[in-house]
Amino acid sequence: MEKTIAVLPGDGIGPEVTEAAVKVLKSIAMRYGHTFHWKFAAIGGAAVDEFGSPLPKETVEACEASDAILLGAVGGPKWDNNPAEQRPEKGLLNIRKHFDLFANVRPVKAVPALLGSSPLKEEIAREVDMVIVRELTGGLYFGEPKRHNENSAVDTLVYTRAEIERIVDQAFEMARSRRGKLASVDKANVLESSKLWRKVVEERKAGYPDVEVEHMLVDSAAMKLITNPRAFDVVVTENMFGDILSDEASVITGSLGMLPSASIRSDGFGLYEPVHGSAPDIAGQNKANPSAAILSAAMMLRQSFGMESEASSIEDAVMSVLEDGYCTGDLSACGNKVISTERFVEKVIEELEREFVSEHIMFSYV
Repeated sequence: MEKTIAVLPGDGIGPEVTEAAVKVLKSIAMRYGHTFHWKFAAIGGAAVDEFGSPLPKETVEACEASDAILLGAVGGPKWDNNPAEQRPEKGLLNIRKHFDLFANVRPVKAVPALLGSSPLKEEIAREVDMVIVRELTGGLYFGEPKRHNENSAVDTLVYTRAEIERIVDQAFEMARSRRGKLASVDKANVLESSKLWRKVVEERKAGYPDVEVEHMLVDSAAMKLITNPRAFDVVVTENMFGDILSDEASVITGSLGMLPSASIRSDGFGLYEPVHGSAPDIAGQNKANPSAAILSAAMMLRQSFGMESEASSIEDAVMSVLEDGYCTGDLSACGNKVISTERFVEKVIEELEREFVSEHIMFSYV
C-alpha cells in the first residue's frame, strides 16, 4: 500500500518524538511492503518564527496533499506573550477546524508495567480500558460572539443538531466494536446545549440496540473516573467537558508520555498526536518519552489506513519493551533500565523485528 503522511514536528520535544514515530513507521513499511511518502511542514511556534503564522498556507497545502497527519506538540513559554492569533495553540485549533476534524479519540488503557506510576491504587487502575470521544470543532471554544472588556466577558456555547448527531454516531459505532457500553456526559440540569445533546443521544440510541447507554452529569463523571474508572468503556461528550475529562483520565496510566490521540472526520482522514505537551525543559536532551507519538502512529495505521496487523505489532512492541524494564526517565517506576529517546526507539524496532521473524517462522511451518 502507498500512502502520503504529513509530518508536523512542532515545538519543544515535538521534533524528537515525531522523528521516533517516523523511524518506527519506516520499519513497518519495510517489513510489510508498504510505501510511505513524507511531507514535512511547520506548525505552532516554529511556524510563527519562520512564517509569521502558527498555521501557514504551506502547511495546509502539505496536509491537503496527504492521507493523514502526524503531529508532535506545539507551544512553549517563548510565545506566551504573543497576541491570540500568533499563539502556537491557534495553529492546532485552526488545523482541526480547516479539516473538519470533529472527533477527538483518546484511548486510556492501563499498562501493567506502569501501574506503580499511577496516582491511583493499583487495584483501581488495573485493567482500565476506555476511549473518550470528544467533540472537537464546536461548543464554547468556537462560539460567537466572543468578547471581553475591563468589566465583563462573553463566550458563547453553540451546538447544532447535526454537530451532535455525527459525534454521537461516531461514539456509538466505537462502543459497538468494543464492549457495548456508552456513557454520554453533559450538564443537562443546567445548560440548554446539554439538553439538546441528551435528546439527540436518546434519539440515536434506537439505531444501536446492542449498545447500553448511560447519561451522566459531568461532575459525576469526573468523580467516577477516579473512583471506578474500569466502569467506563466509551465516553462521549462536548468540547470543553471532553478537554477536561480526557486530561483527568490521562493520569490514570501514570504518565502523559504513554497516551496517543486521534482527531478524525467521517471519511477516515485524521490528525494523530501524543496527548503530552511540548516539554521545552527537556527539549533536545534525548530524554523525551516517544511512546505516545509511536502509539499515535499506530492509531493512524489502524484508523486512517486500515492496517490492523501493523498497528497491533507496534503496540505490542512498545508494551514488550516496557515489560522488559526499559523506559525513559519519566517512567522509572517500570524498571531500573532508564534509557534515552533514541535507544527506546531502537528497542521498539528490535522488538518489531523479533515479532516479524517469529510470525514468518510460524507461518512457514503451517
